Amino acid sequence: MLYSTVTPEQKRRALRDGLASGRLQQFPGAFNPLSARLIGDKGFDGVYISGAVIAADLGLPDIGLTTLTEVAHRAGQIARMTDLPCIVDADTGFGEPMNVARSVQELENAGLAGCHIEDQFNPKRCGHLDGKNVVDLETAVKRIRAAADARRDPNFLIMARTDIRGTDTLEAAQERSRALVEAGADAIFPEAMRTLDEFRAIRAVVDVPVLANMTEFGKSDLFTVDQLQEAGVTMVIYPVTLLRSAMGAAERTLDSIRTHGTQEPAVESMQTRSRLYELVDYEGYNRFDSSVFNFEVPDGRSGRGDR
Repeated sequence: MLYSTVTPEQKRRALRDGLASGRLQQFPGAFNPLSARLIGDKGFDGVYISGAVIAADLGLPDIGLTTLTEVAHRAGQIARMTDLPCIVDADTGFGEPMNVARSVQELENAGLAGCHIEDQFNPKRCGHLDGKNVVDLETAVKRIRAAADARRDPNFLIMARTDIRGTDTLEAAQERSRALVEAGADAIFPEAMRTLDEFRAIRAVVDVPVLANMTEFGKSDLFTVDQLQEAGVTMVIYPVTLLRSAMGAAERTLDSIRTHGTQEPAVESMQTRSRLYELVDYEGYNRFDSSVFNFEVPDGRSGRGDR
């Protein structure tokens, strides 16, 4: 009922334990608090909170327009609804190294288990688009060092994302990954790797967890868990998958209403009222107040009643 009963400190320890387990950790991307609860209900290892998704939810492109306040607030709303550790996209840290330091502490306060900070500069781009620009190595290192120095909970995960593979060679990505680990990064997010061999190459030069971004319509194939684990990847995210799925379904339903004058053709694929009530834990609230849930819920998709 209400929020997670697991403290942020416990979630951060769980994240560290998961990364050390030897089993690939799967983090689907939540687009709102309820989807985070669904991710937990399906047995995943953690929740990812994408900067692109937060921006899209505000009707904005993913070019660095969101603020620290907006990201920390929304990420905190999502994190408090799940017992799973949540990792959030902190873009470039929302400013210079001092801003990066403050960002880390705000995200700690919001209950996150970790964040990643990238080496692009504003206006930034989605990592799987062309035309990206990255900062010089000194600037990238200063960001990660500031983040690592600012955290108060040593289990808060500082992940360094590097986009340099989009502008330079794989060898350059290896060199930058090494430098970011030396600066204090607990994990490496090499963005827009094209092949499993490229993930292997990053894995070969760092001794920290490596993350794979399995986003649709990106630079790489959508590799399986087994393929990624064999390549030495420790964590995989599916950042926009649920948002794309939900928005695709919403568009089809709106088309149905426009075409048929009713949503009836789309009802069969909708989440039922009973399943929604299960996810928001009506029964748990009823244990506090028996007047909350004292009605019958239609059992799924049968019949014509209100679902």
